Amino acid sequence: MAGPDPSSVLSLLKGQAVEEKNLLYSKEMIDRRVKALAGSISRDFEGREVVLIGVLNGAFIFLADLVRYLKIPHTIDFVRLASYGSGSVSSGSITVTKDVERNIRGKDVVIVEDIIDTGVSIAFLQERLEKRCPSSIKVCALIDKKQRRERVVKADYVGFALDEGFIVGYGLDFDERFRHLPEIYVIKEGDCDYTV
Repeated sequence: MAGPDPSSVLSLLKGQAVEEKNLLYSKEMIDRRVKALAGSISRDFEGREVVLIGVLNGAFIFLADLVRYLKIPHTIDFVRLASYGSGSVSSGSITVTKDVERNIRGKDVVIVEDIIDTGVSIAFLQERLEKRCPSSIKVCALIDKKQRRERVVKADYVGFALDEGFIVGYGLDFDERFRHLPEIYVIKEGDCDYTV
């Protein structure tokens, strides 16, 4: 079944009023980038098994598609870091609400993140995982957004680099809404009514 027509995305938002939206990355563009990222990871870790750690909730769709394209042995775990609350601005404090359960000592780890924004969450997670003595830690981010960067962090694998804009879709949300959209949209902040 074909994805939604960008011109009719408002009808898919179930009454949520969005003042302005623009298609940023189509389903086809996302698929090409995810396939390319999986190819790079597969080449870099050829002959080794990696532990993929998906950051919930945003990365679950990205991670599911990524693993389908991987050509190397891998296992999957998840971590959930709460930092955004119910708004579009990070609270700045990180809470671990679901921790990694696998033993990663001596293992090659790839953190799979939907978006690097301020860098605070990913820096916190990297530092936390380093204490468990993995062989290596790499970061794979679908979106690397530079606008509000507070911590210097480097993603080893990046789907799309973005300077600014509030984006939703393909797992990215606003207050837990819009994750289901198969494309990624920029939505206008400000006086918009994002409530159902």
